[in-house]
Amino acid sequence: MANRRDFLKTTAAVSGVAIANNLSVAAYAGGGNDVIKVGLIGCGGRGMGAVRDILEAEKRINGDNPKVEIIAVADVFKNKAENAAKTLTNPKSDRYGPFFKQIKVTPETTFDGLDAYEKLLKTDVNLVILATPPGFRPQHLEAAVRAGKHIFCEKPVAVDATGARKCYSLIDESKKKGLAIVAGTQRRHQKPYIEIMKKIHDGAIGEIRAARCSWNGREPWFRKREEGMADSTYQIHNWYHFLWTCGDHIVEQHVHNIDVINWALNDHPIRATGFGGRSFRHPGPPKEAGHIWDHFAVEFEYKNGMKMFSYCRHFPVGGDDVSEMVIGSTGVAYTRDGSAYQINGKPAVADDRGISAYVQEHIDLLNSIRAGAPLNELKNVTDSTFTAILGRNACYSGMALKWDDALASAEDWMPKNLALGQPLEVSRTPLPGSWKLPPRA
Repeated sequence: MANRRDFLKTTAAVSGVAIANNLSVAAYAGGGNDVIKVGLIGCGGRGMGAVRDILEAEKRINGDNPKVEIIAVADVFKNKAENAAKTLTNPKSDRYGPFFKQIKVTPETTFDGLDAYEKLLKTDVNLVILATPPGFRPQHLEAAVRAGKHIFCEKPVAVDATGARKCYSLIDESKKKGLAIVAGTQRRHQKPYIEIMKKIHDGAIGEIRAARCSWNGREPWFRKREEGMADSTYQIHNWYHFLWTCGDHIVEQHVHNIDVINWALNDHPIRATGFGGRSFRHPGPPKEAGHIWDHFAVEFEYKNGMKMFSYCRHFPVGGDDVSEMVIGSTGVAYTRDGSAYQINGKPAVADDRGISAYVQEHIDLLNSIRAGAPLNELKNVTDSTFTAILGRNACYSGMALKWDDALASAEDWMPKNLALGQPLEVSRTPLPGSWKLPPRA
């Protein structure tokens, strides 16, 4: 896993404040006349947000002489692709109007259908934003790497062992092609997190003995089936609530906190055990209500025997807790995004006022491409994604699972011969004692 110093070699100096003094690539930001042409695959809220973020990033790099253009959009659903194109090309839009001259999307570069991503990759885009439901991520990553495109991909990058193995197989290929792959684990681009990780890695809390992380909150959203909507269409529409599209909330959401602990340790766990269930989710048959859980508690074990305790839930009651804690032999580090970066209860870094991490990750991506030193975060994000998958499956099975055994399994949630408008059965909610990890692939 790349360490902090490797990462800092390709981060930029922004607004006169150097994130690191190892190597600034800001000098490259305005170099050359090549325009980076961007295509969006997945036109939901996160995808459209990422478009706004990369446009804002380019504004901070090149000011009134931007060299980033949005030239194509793609989505499974025609109305979403067309609405995205309409919104982006509206000069009166509050969010995108200021960047109107950089929007080059046309009806000919607005694609829909399950093969929309393939159509977009055949255009002359240089960089793609992958923001579809996570179940599609391995397939889209593979296609983008094979097409030789730079990539910003949302987390997680897989929902099962088969998808994770595909992502691992793309690491060397993408590096040999000189492709940048930056993931939506934005804390790795957030100055306070970077600073406190430096302190941890430099021994500020001594030898790491244990860790804890949490994403305890409420359900993000639920979409009801629209009249006449077929099973497969509905499951993509309401993707957060089905395993093949989402991977469960420990994978889709809690991966952020898990990634912070893996970052602190520069490693991934080797074993997991845990429990959880579905207590407050929507009642009704799985085809209508989904079948993911609403709470997990996992104990992860790392190579040196160190334990990390992971908690996540979506309950309509109780307070929120989205935080991480690393316990060392001489101190304790505590992080809570946007509000606390502490060692032994005292502020350890500057506050978090500044460039949004969602923008900073695109600044770092663009600068790395232009510097000829492309950031490639695929291993980090795949490690953290599969850490979450390992924890989920340990809970589903009720058994202790080893990393190598779980990664080698034939687990594959993606429906075969998927088509929009088709009937698509949904398994019952996983039940410990009944759910078993599939055999080795």
